[in-house]
Amino acid sequence: MERRLPIAREGWPFILGSAAIAVGLRLTGHRRLALPFWAASLASLGFFRDPEREIPAVANGVLAPADGRVLGVEDAVDPFVGPSTRVSIFLSPLDVHVNRAPIAGLVVDVIYTPGHFVAAYDPDAGDNERCAVRLQGDAARVTVVQIAGVVARRIVCRVGSGDKLAAGERFGMIRFGSRTDCYVPRGSDVRVRPGDRVIGGITVIGLLP
Repeated sequence: MERRLPIAREGWPFILGSAAIAVGLRLTGHRRLALPFWAASLASLGFFRDPEREIPAVANGVLAPADGRVLGVEDAVDPFVGPSTRVSIFLSPLDVHVNRAPIAGLVVDVIYTPGHFVAAYDPDAGDNERCAVRLQGDAARVTVVQIAGVVARRIVCRVGSGDKLAAGERFGMIRFGSRTDCYVPRGSDVRVRPGDRVIGGITVIGLLP
């Protein structure tokens, strides 16, 4: 495996920018003024962490697309999946915010939709800014939706139509608190409940029918 720094590349402008300001203030004798910028740099290091993970191989398994707490498991209808079960995961600012593919598959489409910025745990957060990634797997279709929160106002999606993703592969992130929804075909054996903690790319949230 190629060795890499465990930091998402989107974080470096925040980390280095704050550190550069802190160094500049320190060199000009403004030690106290530099402290908040050192703190911001360290906080950004924590937020943008992107650890390597050993992805489990589970036949027909659906992996959690994000770290966080399960908000809900509900029947839904997705335009791509059809009748489905939606697993909603809330990411606090302390969670790893890198999103991972729940299944191996072909990216059929990526749909970005502008919207509001209410709290990601609010039931109305489905009307927030969001980005839907539609995956065609060998066994079924799955949709992952990145949803911005009241603080997270920047969705990063690194894939496009025609790309292929391995199960657990990184495909994007959401900055500073957000929600990720995963739509699986109805009839899937969903193995998480509201309140459960999940780890992106590791926790098996269900088995496809």
